[in-house]
Amino acid sequence: MQIHNLIQGSPEWLAYRAQHFNASDAPAMMGVSPYKTRAELLRELHSGLPAEVDASTQRIFDAGHRFESLARPLAEQIIGEEVYPVTGSNGRLSASFDGLTLGEDVAFEHKTANSQLRAILAGGTATSADLPAHYRVQMEQQLMVSGAERVLFMATLWDGEVCTFVGHCWHEPDAELRAAILRGWDQFAADLAAYVPQAAAAPAPTGRAPESLPALRIEVTGSVTASNLAEFRQTALAAISSVNRSLQTDQDFADAEKAVKWCAEVETRLDAAKAHALSQTTSIDELFRTMDDIGAEARRVRLDLEKLVKARKDAIRGEIVATARTMWRDQVAGLERELGGLRLPVTEPDFAGAIKGKRTVESLRDACDTLLAQSKIAASERAAQVRESLAAVREASTGFEFLFRDLDALALKPAADVRALVGARITEHKAAEERRLEAERARIRAEEHARAEQERKPAEPAPHPV
Repeated sequence: MQIHNLIQGSPEWLAYRAQHFNASDAPAMMGVSPYKTRAELLRELHSGLPAEVDASTQRIFDAGHRFESLARPLAEQIIGEEVYPVTGSNGRLSASFDGLTLGEDVAFEHKTANSQLRAILAGGTATSADLPAHYRVQMEQQLMVSGAERVLFMATLWDGEVCTFVGHCWHEPDAELRAAILRGWDQFAADLAAYVPQAAAAPAPTGRAPESLPALRIEVTGSVTASNLAEFRQTALAAISSVNRSLQTDQDFADAEKAVKWCAEVETRLDAAKAHALSQTTSIDELFRTMDDIGAEARRVRLDLEKLVKARKDAIRGEIVATARTMWRDQVAGLERELGGLRLPVTEPDFAGAIKGKRTVESLRDACDTLLAQSKIAASERAAQVRESLAAVREASTGFEFLFRDLDALALKPAADVRALVGARITEHKAAEERRLEAERARIRAEEHARAEQERKPAEPAPHPV
């Protein structure tokens, strides 16, 4: 591991992090971080601009650093030697350690104890398998970078200088998780190289109603004595006609949903004004026709918008899922071409299931993108296994290729099983061939023996003539 003498938060530290894949980012890359999405990490590394930290979050970070410093002596008691904060890299992978022994064989990772960690660690019998995935991913990359044998995971809480909670467990190398992280960074690097930024996500939109209408004033006796209905009609119909029906963004949807409520309020206000007028007179035809016209138009737009919002949302969900499916199928097709046309046995991801419960366009895209990345990694892993199995068959079957006309089916089995099967099939073939040769040799020996016996018999005398 290469050690880097950097101060956390310094320009040099930020520049270093921009050039490496960091352990603290690995959970987001794997799609298991509760704090950052994979799409957000792609945006950050593409732009080189880390997410801004607000004052509240910075206070949480500061408290975490203080707790870490206070907890380090407790960790050293458990480990049995001193540990030192350090930043290191191994190729493109990087990790920042809360503590590492001088021999770099034991690492220390500290977290502020939350309710989840307190519940996990309180009994004193927890293992790293009990921890949420984002902690295990971070520590596994730390082991990869440092070559350490294990990580002491500790969570504490402090009241001033008094520790109010401490719990710990050990994380040891996990070969399967390590391989998944390496494949994940490979896929992430490919996605980063091809990344095309989308427009920055705006804050959650707040819908705008088309226009604030003047208060509707009507006074009647036997006829209308005072009314601003003509002004009200002009303003209302102009506002209604201005409603946007081209729905593309979260802002458009928010505006449309607000407009639906606004139209309903217009209908309600007109009904109330009409009822009030009816209480003063039995029939004023022009007044009511005008009010009915406005109300009918508001109702029509409201119903149209309700249908349009639903239809457009469904369409956008469909477009996002269809795009993800196309990208997935393109990935699988490319892998199959690399395998010489062999069909890769992978199941299409459930993109429709991934977007269930998602409300905004941004969250829909992120859910599909994360599942797509995870599925690409799994497909690449399956393709690598198939390539390994194909290579195992070809290597072990040299000279006996005719025994393996089912090569495509064999390639789908694990390489170790393939090697055993190939060996068994060749051994069986050799045994059968030996039996055939032995039978042939026995036949030849029998024929030779019969010929020799025939040659040893005396010749019969010729018959005498009478």
